[in-house]
Amino acid sequence: MKNKSLVAFLLLTLSFMACKDGKLAPVAPNALKPTAVTEALPHDTDDPSIWIHPTDASKSIIVGTDKDTDGALYAFDLNGKILKKSIVLQRPNNVDIAYGLLIDGKKVDIAVTTERETNKIRIFSLPDLEPIDNGGIPVFEGDTERDPMGVALYTRPSDKKIFAVVGRKTGPSGSYLWQYELSGNGKAAVAKVVRKFGNYSGKKEIEAIAVDNELGFVYYCDEQFGIRKYKADPSLNDNKELAIFGKTGFKADNEGIAIYKKTDSTGYILVSNQQANTFMVYPREGSKGKPNEYPLLAEIPTSTIECDGADVTNVNLGPKYKNGLFVAMSNGMTFHYYTWDLIQKRIDKK
Repeated sequence: MKNKSLVAFLLLTLSFMACKDGKLAPVAPNALKPTAVTEALPHDTDDPSIWIHPTDASKSIIVGTDKDTDGALYAFDLNGKILKKSIVLQRPNNVDIAYGLLIDGKKVDIAVTTERETNKIRIFSLPDLEPIDNGGIPVFEGDTERDPMGVALYTRPSDKKIFAVVGRKTGPSGSYLWQYELSGNGKAAVAKVVRKFGNYSGKKEIEAIAVDNELGFVYYCDEQFGIRKYKADPSLNDNKELAIFGKTGFKADNEGIAIYKKTDSTGYILVSNQQANTFMVYPREGSKGKPNEYPLLAEIPTSTIECDGADVTNVNLGPKYKNGLFVAMSNGMTFHYYTWDLIQKRIDKK
């Protein structure tokens, strides 16, 4: 852990820090302590995503956003060291990763981020973090309400086509989210709208989005209202809401979503209880015999402050992370890494 990150972490965990809404948010005395903390970024961390190295998982990287007019994507190693900064981006918000987009006859792993001040999504190749989108792809074209925030990538198991589900600061209920099919056009990535869906309460905004590729579902947080669930495959022409859960127990905003997969069909959905500095844990498969019911399994206090975004993997990334890694954004311009075993122990105690 670098000195800059260590100082930031100690300041956050040993004292109270002013929240974005002016209230004070303490780290709980029994909060999980991070296995590692990244080097601090210049502006405002918001959302991470994990890229798994194809031949040596210990060389996997975390890609995170630094949300500012003069922001960027950053790549970190598993010790939290900054490996690379992308080109300058105008307020990148959320980021997600997918594998094997076919571009110019080659399969390319990609990171996709929303660029709020240009109303675009930006696409980068991995692990080199180079732009491959000819300057960006406009989203929500024709609408007055644009301002893209959340993004999640869905890889359809049947044909490996990749789709981006994009959210925004505000929008109409029923078509708040737009889904784009990604493809290659020569050496560049392009996108086309294939679906508009998603109910909205009007309470705050929709930012956190996650996709379960294997089970084929999209989850998103309608902040201060609940977590909504839809089918992910646009070819099904099914925009019916399947479930809404997490409507109670949150101090204010339900935020970042991460899905831990124990098997192809079981595991956990973790949602940031942002102002409480905890994560709410729900069964990925739903309750027994009722896949669209999500009882709360545990609430886990962490050392992250006002977490906006998180990601998780079950892949063995080496000695520190044999059963996977959970990464979460924290105020203080850092991301916190937690060995999955710390999370699992808390779940098992409940």
